[in-house]
Amino acid sequence: MSEARKGGGAVKPLRIDDLLQRNVYDVDEEPHIVVDTSKCLECPTKPCVHLCPAGCYTLVGGKILFSYEGCVECGTCRTVCPMDAIRWEYPKSGRGIYYRFT
Repeated sequence: MSEARKGGGAVKPLRIDDLLQRNVYDVDEEPHIVVDTSKCLECPTKPCVHLCPAGCYTLVGGKILFSYEGCVECGTCRTVCPMDAIRWEYPKSGRGIYYRFT
């Protein structure tokens, strides 16, 4: 359910951050995404920073910092990267995100 009851029966939509926090992760020690950050330095738009729904990519001092632990496995980053800097695979079987729809 994507809405929550609040107060006297009013319905308030949940934010994406609230929905993502309900999920459970079984994070593998071996990353399923590898980023060639040297290629990222040449990228003029850095779309991964703006389009990753989980916020796994951040820009700090002109450099991309990446953390795979919160990945929702949508594949957006590999699709939007103009520099071909992202090697993306699904996590090993049984690892990764478990979506909780409550």
